[in-house]
Amino acid sequence: MSKPQFETYDPHGHDASVHTAETLPYGVYRDTYRPAYEAEAYFVTEPAMPLPRQVTGVPGVAAPDAETVILDRGEPTVAPHRGEPTVVLDRGEPSALPESLEPTVVLDRGEPTVVLDSARAAAAGGRAARRHRARSAERPESAVRRLLPQALVVAFLAGGTTAFVANDKAVQLSVDGRPRTLHTFAGDVSELLAEEGVRVGEHDMVAPSRDARLVSGDEVSVRYGRPVRLTLDGEQREVWTTAHTVDGALREMGVRAEGAYLSASRSRGIGRAGLALDVRTERAVTIMADGRTRTIRTNAATVREAVEEAGITLHGQDTTSVPPDSFPRDGQTVTVLRVIGSREIREEPIPFGVRRTADPTLFKGTEVVDRPGRPGLRRVTYYLRTVNGVREKPRRETSEVVRAPRKQLVRVGTKPRPHSVQGAEHLDWRGLAACESGGRPDAVDPSGTYGGLYQFDTRTWQSLGGSGRPQDAPAEEQTFRAKKLYVRRGATPWPHCGARLRG
Repeated sequence: MSKPQFETYDPHGHDASVHTAETLPYGVYRDTYRPAYEAEAYFVTEPAMPLPRQVTGVPGVAAPDAETVILDRGEPTVAPHRGEPTVVLDRGEPSALPESLEPTVVLDRGEPTVVLDSARAAAAGGRAARRHRARSAERPESAVRRLLPQALVVAFLAGGTTAFVANDKAVQLSVDGRPRTLHTFAGDVSELLAEEGVRVGEHDMVAPSRDARLVSGDEVSVRYGRPVRLTLDGEQREVWTTAHTVDGALREMGVRAEGAYLSASRSRGIGRAGLALDVRTERAVTIMADGRTRTIRTNAATVREAVEEAGITLHGQDTTSVPPDSFPRDGQTVTVLRVIGSREIREEPIPFGVRRTADPTLFKGTEVVDRPGRPGLRRVTYYLRTVNGVREKPRRETSEVVRAPRKQLVRVGTKPRPHSVQGAEHLDWRGLAACESGGRPDAVDPSGTYGGLYQFDTRTWQSLGGSGRPQDAPAEEQTFRAKKLYVRRGATPWPHCGARLRG
C-alpha cells in the first residue's frame, strides 16, 4: 500500500510543506509525535477541545496527548493541549476561548477563573494568523471529522462540570456563635460535622437535626452544652445549658432573677467547663418578736440574716423557732425566742441494794436483817430555762456521786415449819385473828407497838423464835408463834379477844 501524502507539523510555527511521511500507530508522526489529524488545516467557527482521557473527582492526570484535568476540592485546573482552543466553564456554562490564548482554567469554589500565560499570549496572534490560512484550505469532510469529537468533548465537560457544581453546596456553619461560610459535598448535617471535625455530645444542640439533608444556602448551628452547678433557694442540682452567659442560662432555665441574689454577674460568660451559681430569689418572711409582727421581702441565705434585716437583735441565748442557720422559705413565719437560762445543783439519794442469803436455821418465810442498808448521795446539775417568760422543765446536765450506797444483808430461812403445836390445834385461831387485827397479817396498832394477826410486841415475838417484826412474817408463821405463846401462857396475852379461842 502506498504511503499517503500528509502535511508536516512545524512546532515552531514555520510554513507547512507537503511531503511523504510514515504514519505511526494511532495516527502519530515519527518526527513530531503529534496526532495526524492536527496536520489538517480547516477553520472552525466555534472552537472545541479534545476529549480528555481522564476526569476524576480527585487529583488525576490525563494521557500524554490530552489535557490534564485536576479536580482538587474546589481548585480544579485544566491544562489544555498546546495549539488547541480551550473550553472555559464560566459558572457552570461552557464557552469557547479564542485559540490565540492558552489559558489555565481554575474552578475556585464553583466560580471558574481564567489565568492567561502572558509570555505566550504575545505570540498567540502570529500563530493564529498562520493557522487560519492553513485551515481555510481544509476539505469539508475533514472538518466534519474533527468537529464531531470536539463537540462531544464540549458536551461531556459541560455535563460533568454541571454535576460537579451541583454537588458543591455553600452552607453557613455556626459553632458556639461563631459563623463561617464554607463549601461542602456532605449530604447531611452529620457528614458536614464529621468533615469539619466538630464533635457533639448528648448535651450539645445541633439545628437542624443531625440526619437532616443539606442543600446550598442552609444554616447549621452547633451550641455546646455547659454544666452549671446551681444552688437555687438552698437546693443544689446540676443542670446543662447552651447559653454563653449567666443571664442567658437563667432565662433558659426559667429562673426568675428580678430582685434575686446572684453569686455571679449576669454578663459573666460561661466556659465549656461550666461554673457554680448560687441564686436566692426574693421571698416574703414574717418575723414575730417581742409581741410584734414584721413581714419583710428578703433574699437572705439564713433565718438569722432575715431576722437581722427585720431590725431584730438576738442577745445571749436568744434563738428562733426554726434553726437560725436554716434557709428561710417563702411565706414562712419565724418566732424569736427570748431565753433566760440558769443552772441549779441538787443532791439526790441513791437507793441501796439488798443481798439475801439462805439460812437453814430459820423457818421458811423468815428473814433476818444482819446489816441494814444505807442510801448513797448524788450531786446533779440542772439547766433551768425560761422562754418568753415561761419556765421549762429542768434539763439534767451533769451528775456526780458524792457517797456510794451500802447494801443491806438479809438471811432467809429455809427450815421446814412444823404442822401443829400440841395442845393448841383445837382452838379457833381465825376468830382470834379477826378480833385482834381484822384478819390482816401486816396490821399495826396506832402506837406502833403491836403488829401482825395476833398483835405481837417485838420482844414477845423474838422470844418465841421470830426475827424482825411480826407484821413482816408470813401469816402461817404468825399463827405458829401464837400457838406456842398459848401453850406457854394460855389466853392471857389477849385479854379482850382471848375468849374467841373457845368459839
